[in-house]
Amino acid sequence: MTSAKKTFCLRLSIIAALLLLVSALHYLTTTQQTGAHDVYRRLYYVPIVLGGVWFALRGGIVTAILASLLYMPHVLFHWQHNPTIALEQYLEIVLYNVIGCLTGFLAQSERQQKYRYQKAAETLEGSYLKLREQADQIIEIEEQLRRADRLSALGELSAGMAHEIRNPLGSIKGTAEILRDGVAADDPKLEFAEILIREVDRLNGVLEDFLRFARPTPVEHGQFLLGEVVNDILDLTRQQAAHNQVEIVVALDDDIDIPGQGEQIKQVLLNLVLNALQAMPSGGVLKVSSTNLEHKIDIQVSDNGPGIALEDRERIFNPFVTTRDSGTGLGLAITQRIVQGHGGHIVLYSIPGQGASFTICLPLSLKRTEAITS
Repeated sequence: MTSAKKTFCLRLSIIAALLLLVSALHYLTTTQQTGAHDVYRRLYYVPIVLGGVWFALRGGIVTAILASLLYMPHVLFHWQHNPTIALEQYLEIVLYNVIGCLTGFLAQSERQQKYRYQKAAETLEGSYLKLREQADQIIEIEEQLRRADRLSALGELSAGMAHEIRNPLGSIKGTAEILRDGVAADDPKLEFAEILIREVDRLNGVLEDFLRFARPTPVEHGQFLLGEVVNDILDLTRQQAAHNQVEIVVALDDDIDIPGQGEQIKQVLLNLVLNALQAMPSGGVLKVSSTNLEHKIDIQVSDNGPGIALEDRERIFNPFVTTRDSGTGLGLAITQRIVQGHGGHIVLYSIPGQGASFTICLPLSLKRTEAITS
């Protein structure tokens, strides 16, 4: 039995007990004790009021009628010899019903008012939550607009940089290679020529990152197998993993065709795998796994390196944010852009000292392969 039903039965029992008790007092007390009967008949108001308060209008009316029916035989059979007293008692019966109706009406009005207040409070709470959600969306849209402005400026800057820097870099690298070829193998100057060529290549890589982030390649309709992409990445990074003494664990679900551009997803996973290897220079475990759900596939790249600090996790996908001295801060930003271009999203979970885990969520619908070129 539920708590509400127990309460209902208890209240009903109290009212019935009071009605029977007051009626018993009337019938068991002689008519010579007029004062006692005056008190008894007024005791009927207790269950009548309780009926109205507990069970609203219907409860007040029913309790008043029951009290009247229980009291009426006492008036008819014991007080007919005294018409004055009988008239008072008939008027008392009328008051029973008036009080029962009035008490029940007031209790019912209070309940209805309380219900209206509750509904108004629920409506206000719903409106507040909706306004809060809309405010969050507005803030997010404003942030996206600011980000779009930055990307637009970055695109213009990158175009200028490509024109102004690429050609001189090519000339510098060509000249450095000529100088290197003209230096003997045992000449100390050979090292400087190698450094010059290496730094030119690094600068050219930074320039390529700028261009790739500012002008992402549109996502083309197609299919790729995750297993093939992961195998290609592991072939490329196997030597570095062995050098860092990192164990690679692959746990992929049954391979399925995933809509999208495999080369772009390869770039995403390669970036995450390289970041994980760089986070474990003295050994560790790198795990690449996937989970096929009903409408999406989750690809997880996790390591047991030092993890990422909380203050860095909140901005790790922003452009030019990096935790390495030699990083450009565009790798994860490019990764996020590619994943979003496929209609998915990327989530970071990390505990400092226990490693980091990146989860790429890609929907299995071709609708998500529309290009994002903004």
